[in-house]
Formats: sequence, C-alpha cells, structure tokens
Amino acid sequence: MAAMVHFIGAGPGDPELITIKGQRLIEEADVIIFAGSLVNPAVLDKRKKDSVVYDSAYMSLDEVMDVTIPAVKEGKTVARVHTGDPSIYGAIREQMVRLDAENIEYDVVPGVSSFCASAAAVKKEFTLPSVSQTVIITRMEGRTPVPPREKLVDLAKHHASMCIFLSVGFMDELTKTLMEAGYEPDTPMAVVYRASWPDQKIVYGTCATMAKIVKENNISRQAMTMVGGFLGDEFELSKLYDSHFTTGYRQGKD
Repeated sequence: MAAMVHFIGAGPGDPELITIKGQRLIEEADVIIFAGSLVNPAVLDKRKKDSVVYDSAYMSLDEVMDVTIPAVKEGKTVARVHTGDPSIYGAIREQMVRLDAENIEYDVVPGVSSFCASAAAVKKEFTLPSVSQTVIITRMEGRTPVPPREKLVDLAKHHASMCIFLSVGFMDELTKTLMEAGYEPDTPMAVVYRASWPDQKIVYGTCATMAKIVKENNISRQAMTMVGGFLGDEFELSKLYDSHFTTGYRQGKD
C-alpha cells in the first residue's frame, strides 16, 4: 500500500458501525492517530502488531503533524481516525492544508455520524412528508463561535428537523432560544447520550421540559440534541410507496 494519510470516520461508537473500507485501512496502517476521547478503541483491535498508535486527545495540531509528515516521508501509511464522520466537526481541513504544503497524498473515508446514529436510536425519520424535508446540523455558540448568520435563533425559525451537536451542557439557553424562534413549548425533543455505545441513554421531553430532564439524568456532554415534529406521531405517508403513485419502476393504480 502506497504511503499516504487516510482520514477515517470511525462511526459513533459501536465498532461494527465503521465502514468495511475504514476498518481495512486501520488494519493495514503503519501509524494510527485516533481521537481517543471519542473513538471506541475496539476499532483498533485488528491493527498490525507492529503499528504505532497515538491518541490525538493529548496532541495539538503541530504534534499530530510532527508524527504524520515524517511517517509518510519514511514510506509509512497513516490512519487518522476521527469519530463519526470526519467532515462534521472533525477539524480535518486544517490537517489537509498542512499535508498539501508537504505534497503528501491523502483521502477521506466517510463514517456514520452521531446524528444518524441518534435517529436510529430513537427509531425516527428526519424527513417526513408534511412535517420536514430538511435537516439542520448545527451547534450552540461556545468557545468556538458561529458565524453571525448561523445563530441558533435564526436557524430554528425554519422549524426543520434539527440536530444540535456539542450543546447539551447549554440546555437552558438552548431551549429558551428554540422557543424564542417560535417553537411551541410542547415541541418534542430527544437527547441521545453516547449513541450506539453500550451505555447509550435516551431521554425524551419538550422545549419546556428538556433542560430539567437532562439535569436529572446527569447528561452534560457527549450527547446529541434533536428537536422537531419528526419526533411526533403526525405525518403524511410518502408518495414513494403509494399504490396510486406512478414511478419510473411502477405504474400507479387508477
């Protein structure tokens, strides 16, 4: 295998939710740098015995590059393993810029994001006819600011299905903002702690009650917050399987 860097999405937690390709590349890698604070170490179980593993939870960008760049120049393959899907809050772009400057080849292997795993955990569909055909992925503003046009209060005005990352610790402010944007107090919400992990926990509530519920359940981090009508029970059936709807493969009934 040619020396290069593979950015790999390890999935939300369950080691069986990594892609076959991602797992293979980890098994073949000479050097593995994984986000140990979030990635299930079980995805590394089948790595080569002589591979070298680093935990990026304890490393700065410079330190990650100080391992990655020399390894590739020595002819080694590096697996850079991120949680979920690396394109969502994965901080991979800044790493790519540094690799580009060194003319180092890399690719990206997508993974199952925690927002998808959370929908699976609550057994709901984000895109229900007559309810929502849009999913908004965002976060509350914390130490990392958000662009002025992406404030939660403005995004929430769409009343689309919302997945709010990295924000369960701000639930009081979050729910107040949602209601300020026009969500009714009884709008359903769900919070999934460590989706797909053995200790996964799901709590349900509304815009009016969720702040109290997460406190009672001691959920303050590593949780996905979801809000919207998709969590309710009222929706229209899709046209896709409507017996009266003609598709490119099936003639609808009169």
